Amino acid sequence: MRDEVRQRVFSTLLMNALLRWESVVTLMVTMILFLFVNDISVLGVEWQPWFWLVLGGLVEGALVASTISDPNEAQEAMAREFESQYDLSHIRQESSREQLRKALEYRRDMLKLAKRHQGAMKTNLRQTVDDINDWIAHMYDLATHIDAFSNNEIVRRDQKDVPIKIQRTIDRIQHESDPLVKQELERQLKQLEQQRVNLEATRNSVKRAEIQLESTLASLGTVYAQMSLLGTKEVDSARAQRLRLEIQDEVASLQDTLDAMDEVQMQHLRLQ
Repeated sequence: MRDEVRQRVFSTLLMNALLRWESVVTLMVTMILFLFVNDISVLGVEWQPWFWLVLGGLVEGALVASTISDPNEAQEAMAREFESQYDLSHIRQESSREQLRKALEYRRDMLKLAKRHQGAMKTNLRQTVDDINDWIAHMYDLATHIDAFSNNEIVRRDQKDVPIKIQRTIDRIQHESDPLVKQELERQLKQLEQQRVNLEATRNSVKRAEIQLESTLASLGTVYAQMSLLGTKEVDSARAQRLRLEIQDEVASLQDTLDAMDEVQMQHLRLQ
């Protein structure tokens, strides 16, 4: 995923470099010189019209190289490209959508904090923001999982119908005299009980995911506060490293929650 983002960022930077006003001026001046300034000599060498094209190409190449190699330009392009991956309008749960919006705001402010520093500290903070990218990506996945569970009409229907079916089956068992029919009803009851357990697990997984999303946003706010307190001393480089480790632990926790929700979903599908 990161490689794909970097490729798109490179394409964006290249396009920006070609469309910047300096490039347009370079192209216009080069064409004017190529068409109208021919009868000159430089250091005894007869100037050829195509020399202007070469000179213009070298200037344009320098402009493109300066844009692509500018770390600030690259960081801003990366930020725009990153956020374009997450369309918050696709998140139906309002609370999840709001938490993601705040998470992206924290990330933008973290980028601003990183720009204030120089050298190793700036590099560390940028790496920290890269780790935050994974964090937010997992938050977005978690929000989509919550949507999928909360808006699943089949799950909603079963949560309403299964308890009724269980009670009806129990009543039938109590009044059934045929052993074979009763045995079949008892087997059906076990399946319904297992389905109820699974539905309860589904409901609880959504609750845990919602709590996890809230806790993750709070942790993100804590990381932002810690980043804002970092100075430029070498000792703060160690603090920045610890921040990265905390972020990686949070990402692992988010992944565990996603895996647990996927497992609950698979159990529900197997029962169906």
